[in-house]
Amino acid sequence: MPVTIDDPVELAWESIRTGLRRDCGARTFDNWLKPSRLAGYDEDEATVRIALPSEFMANWVDTHYAERLLHAWRAHLPQVRRVVVTAGVDSLKPALFTVAPVASPEPEEAEEPTGTVEGIQLEARYTFDSFVTGKPNEVAYNAARTVAEGGALTFNPLFLHGGTGLGKTHLMHAIGHEYRRRVPKAKIVYMSAEKFMFEFVGALRAKDTHNFKQRLRSADLLMIDDVQFIAGKDSTQEEFFHTMNEIISAGKRLVITADRSPQDLEGIEARILSRLSWGLVADVNPADFELRLNIIQRKLESMPHVAVPQDVQLFLAKRIASNVRELEGALNRVIAYAMLNNRPIDVAFVEETLTDVLRAHQRRITIDEIQRKVSDHFRIRQAEMTSARRAREVARPRQIAMYLAKQLTPRSLPEIGRRFGGRDHTTVIHAVRQIEKLRKADAELDADVRLLLRQLEA
Repeated sequence: MPVTIDDPVELAWESIRTGLRRDCGARTFDNWLKPSRLAGYDEDEATVRIALPSEFMANWVDTHYAERLLHAWRAHLPQVRRVVVTAGVDSLKPALFTVAPVASPEPEEAEEPTGTVEGIQLEARYTFDSFVTGKPNEVAYNAARTVAEGGALTFNPLFLHGGTGLGKTHLMHAIGHEYRRRVPKAKIVYMSAEKFMFEFVGALRAKDTHNFKQRLRSADLLMIDDVQFIAGKDSTQEEFFHTMNEIISAGKRLVITADRSPQDLEGIEARILSRLSWGLVADVNPADFELRLNIIQRKLESMPHVAVPQDVQLFLAKRIASNVRELEGALNRVIAYAMLNNRPIDVAFVEETLTDVLRAHQRRITIDEIQRKVSDHFRIRQAEMTSARRAREVARPRQIAMYLAKQLTPRSLPEIGRRFGGRDHTTVIHAVRQIEKLRKADAELDADVRLLLRQLEA
């Protein structure tokens, strides 16, 4: 049975993939489960077919994850009776939920890519056009585009860091796609730091390090993911350092990711950290409320036949703040359940469908916590939040705290006013409106508010 972009089977698969990455860990998922594709669903036999690139991988996944896959499918689609894992990618569907890129004019001399991509293969859906940008990730996005466009670089390497599910992998794939389009004959090598280590150790044992070194150092674009995994591996770090130097000295491009900044990486040689810091270090921060809402709206653009009311979009953007991957997975689950049960999507249905997810994300932010965080940020005494002082260095932080209390707590305006020294609710309204206005006009104040939001929602 053919599946379409808004088919509940396909939506269930996307949600299952999200759950597998969370439950199995990034390394296991990337090495074994990420290459899997939904090959089809036989409604008559109630059988889902999952395909992998090779017989070896198919056998491994079938041995280790067949039962888990079946339970996951039944949790989403109770009618499923079997999950069949097979080998072969020729007949597989493309990656799910691809957001069609905006057509851009090709250079007149553009040619089909004839170069190579070694290691992790590029996901079709992970392009710059499908990456939703906002304040938390715009520096990383712009830096990634600069590397990918193929022109002269003022920095090398590019070091991207941030937590799980924030967009580092998306940007790496996007760089690969765009660079290959701009430089069709380029050689691109993309691998995890863990794979780098395993292949290097294997080359040492086989006494064939020359081929290993030549393969990596001949790359026009070398991308290494999760560099924190070579911490404490002395011989691997030695080779990694020389590979970095060779690539940079030859004017090739180097992109590296980690889950933290160079200064926070432990067990990595100082000379490597110094080399990483020579380039551009860009953090991919957790998405703020505006960015999460934009991500939901962008995703819904690819599903024009799905009706998700604005209050539901706002509810999801506010309640699921951990990472983008989990937010998208929650949206997929809501849509799939609504289709299967023929139910309209409203906030009550979302709360019913995502009970476990919402419970995990439930953390009551208190006004006292907001006052303490704002006071610390602006280096004033917390007592000033309730004082009668009107000096600007006190009044502005107090207004920001009122604004955050309105955004992050269910407290009423009169109650918020009482917690700020017995002020009237009209004072709170004025503070909220004033901060909303200043955020549009004052970049520094807006940055302060965004930082406080991220810290309070973390």
